[in-house]
Amino acid sequence: MQSILSIATDLSWPFAITLAWVVGEFGHRWTGLPRISFYGVIGFILAQSQVGVLPQTDAGPMLVLADVAFGLILFEVGYRINLRWLKNNPWIAVTGVVESLFTFIVVYFIGIEFGVTSMTALLLASLSMSTSPATIMRVINEERSSGQVTERIVHLTALNCVLAVFTFNIIVGFWMFQSSTDLIEATSSSAAVLAASVAAGTVFGIIVPAMLRRLGNMAQDATVAFALSVMLLVALTYTTSLSPLLATLTFGLVARHRRVAFSQAQRNFGPLGELLTVLLFVYAASTLEWSSVTAGATLALAIIGGRLLTKVIGVAAFSHVSGISWRKGMLTGTALTPISVFIILLLEHARQQGVNFGDELNALAAVTLMLELLGPVLVQRVLMLAKETHEIKER
Repeated sequence: MQSILSIATDLSWPFAITLAWVVGEFGHRWTGLPRISFYGVIGFILAQSQVGVLPQTDAGPMLVLADVAFGLILFEVGYRINLRWLKNNPWIAVTGVVESLFTFIVVYFIGIEFGVTSMTALLLASLSMSTSPATIMRVINEERSSGQVTERIVHLTALNCVLAVFTFNIIVGFWMFQSSTDLIEATSSSAAVLAASVAAGTVFGIIVPAMLRRLGNMAQDATVAFALSVMLLVALTYTTSLSPLLATLTFGLVARHRRVAFSQAQRNFGPLGELLTVLLFVYAASTLEWSSVTAGATLALAIIGGRLLTKVIGVAAFSHVSGISWRKGMLTGTALTPISVFIILLLEHARQQGVNFGDELNALAAVTLMLELLGPVLVQRVLMLAKETHEIKER
């Protein structure tokens, strides 16, 4: 009997990933909704089942694989960032900073209004600044969208993530200060990790393109080289306790500006990226617990409403000066709603470093579940309304 249970445990993740892929394909075909929404549903349902279909998700290997999957997505996000465009149109960067800070302030006061501690409100506010690159890039690639709204969503998502990572780590530094009583050590440690993560991504962004240029015309093989480099970079950040999220985003950003072609045919890193994306969303949803979701549901609804309002207003306010209409500004702000996977991985890494928030952030579990399911649909509808999806352009 024990051997049967052991075999079932070993097969649980492959079974879950396969089931999620099958449901995603059929669900997308029947409803037209994004596949990743179905991946999240399967991951959450299997994790809540009383028979324990999925083992505990604290196991290291699944988190490493999720980080590799997310690293590939962050690399692609970084690779699509056009610094020259931001230089020529600085209002886009201003938009990202203002709407992120606006979101931080509003969510902080929402948390205080609901009676949470100041530190918990700060953590909620810092994480709420972010937008999920995994959801954004997956839907954009699935819909093969392109245009002003699409590019602004990608650039603002990257800015949101960078600001969220920096703010979150600084606040975690203060959280650690409460127990260590050494403020300088706590904050300098967080700053050093962030700086070293950026440095590691920069080094990879310089070395890998240089190697590709040295080897000659590798347009068709560049995707493999970048994928292997992302895996190596994630492994390195684990060994040195750095941030794989910030390192891989920096890697993509620097690699783009080293002038190495990354074929558009290899969006989402081809079949490898497709497989790891399924794993990522199943894993992310499986970390959520129903008790935490229900406990934080009311605050979660308030946070979701506050984030949506601030992001729409923050982006729309600068739409004309940045070169787009009010309508497209509002659509862009709406598309910044997804938040799920980014938060989960940030919290998992904080937990690995010994920072356990316990039940302090129950609201985030509810926010994550709701936006795991609804976020992709919102992004898809925004791209359709902006008339930037492949099917609409062909009509």
